[in-house]
Amino acid sequence: MGEAGVLDPNARIELIDGEMIDMPPIAPPHAGRTKRLNLLLIEAIGRRAVVSTQDPILLGDLSAPQPDIAILKPREDFYTTAHPQAEDVLLVIEIAEGSVRYDRERKLPLYARFAIPEAWLIDIPAQVIWIHREPANGVYQSSFHLAAPYRISPLMLDDIELDLAPLLSLDEH
Repeated sequence: MGEAGVLDPNARIELIDGEMIDMPPIAPPHAGRTKRLNLLLIEAIGRRAVVSTQDPILLGDLSAPQPDIAILKPREDFYTTAHPQAEDVLLVIEIAEGSVRYDRERKLPLYARFAIPEAWLIDIPAQVIWIHREPANGVYQSSFHLAAPYRISPLMLDDIELDLAPLLSLDEH
């Protein structure tokens, strides 16, 4: 819609269940964590998957969320011919500063409904990382917060282990 002139091309809009959601600007703590996590994931995953940052994924005809990070199945064209769909997504990660409730109540159920195998919610204010796995009947059957030392292996890339402790650091240097 931005390209067609219906919306400002620079507007931060997500389509969720047919509703256009105006997203707030990204604050530095959120942006910094996204960049840090992006680098961590690219270094750990290499070419085994595509790390997509704040790009849309198509979930049915009525939703095109833009998770902070999506780990996608590798594809020769790097998704230049079409946005990824649910079956392309291995993991979605939402980093939330002011949107914790929205992400938890709107986006996580959407991801579960479309059977995305794993979703993480990094809650900046609470300094907690929530892990959601095993979607069934539109709900993640397994949900837990990651405890110290904040190391985890994504379900679909279980041969790597990520150290997420820097994402919870209060030192923003």
